[in-house]
Amino acid sequence: MLGNIKNLKPPRGTFSITTKKALLDIFLPDGRSVQVEILTSDTAERVLEVVSHKIGLCRELLGYFGLFLIRFCKEDTLSVMKKLVDFELPYVSLRSSEAETCKVGLRKWYMDPSLDSMMMDCRAAVNLIYMQAIQDIRKEWAKPTPAQRQKLEALQKEDDQTKFLELSREVRHYGYVQLDPCTCDYPEPGCGAVLSVGNNEISCCVTLPDNQTQDVTFQMNRVKCWQVTFLGTLLDMDGPQRTLNQNLELRFQYSEDSRWQWFVIYTKQAFLLSSCLKKMISEKRVKLAAENPEMQIEVPEQGKSKKYHIQQNQKDYSSFLPRTSKVKIAEADCVLGNINEEGL
Repeated sequence: MLGNIKNLKPPRGTFSITTKKALLDIFLPDGRSVQVEILTSDTAERVLEVVSHKIGLCRELLGYFGLFLIRFCKEDTLSVMKKLVDFELPYVSLRSSEAETCKVGLRKWYMDPSLDSMMMDCRAAVNLIYMQAIQDIRKEWAKPTPAQRQKLEALQKEDDQTKFLELSREVRHYGYVQLDPCTCDYPEPGCGAVLSVGNNEISCCVTLPDNQTQDVTFQMNRVKCWQVTFLGTLLDMDGPQRTLNQNLELRFQYSEDSRWQWFVIYTKQAFLLSSCLKKMISEKRVKLAAENPEMQIEVPEQGKSKKYHIQQNQKDYSSFLPRTSKVKIAEADCVLGNINEEGL
């Protein structure tokens, strides 16, 4: 429902819940779970601190990991529905979820595969990204060549996590976030699509009307801005109970053949996709700041902001538009209501 979409930090006292102790299972990428004792009013930021302490994850690495609402489907498939933002209450979000198969999972939260190198001095962090790499390959989110797969299987048998991760970084779509099948308007309206997002790109496998597939890659340095639009709610009559389904689209402006063009993606995971785009831009700026100390940048870290120097050339505005019709923008640089990354 629309009420579950949070795009701004709610004021204190917004939630009316009874605070009490509770046990919460946090699922790891290998399928195991860690049970932690929390308060029902604990935020995702606090729960992350609790679970990280229990598994021995270094506190200074917390910003590289996050809690996600994950739906476990049939045939051992899963869907990452959303990242729980710092102020969100995991206990409440889990119980208010429409899907009974949803669980709270711990996953890495960075889009640049080279950042794996930051984890190497923490055994718990290495274990986590190693487990996630194995899971992503098994679910074919990451796509190794036959030769790479053979080497990876040998390294897995030897439990050589460091070399396994080094080779994984050469694998296509390693470390990407994959979305559920959706639809898009490229190269024509109504095309099916599977999106993988990471390493400064949006990789899209499009199914054309004649059932042929086409791989399309959008580079983030050519994305000018994007917006998430809520198209309204529809009553789903297929199931035994009628439910309200969200209809969301994410449209982004992209430079193609020296001209700006809008591309539209229709997906219930539009906010997760928007968060991924923001994350890639943020990481790119940090890298630029490291290369040029005279630049200025603002970098979020564990819910706070640290200021660096960077000269911003790319406009990465984003917005949430609760409209039931298509939105026309007079000027490409004009968007309505910027959303902070932690609000997605």
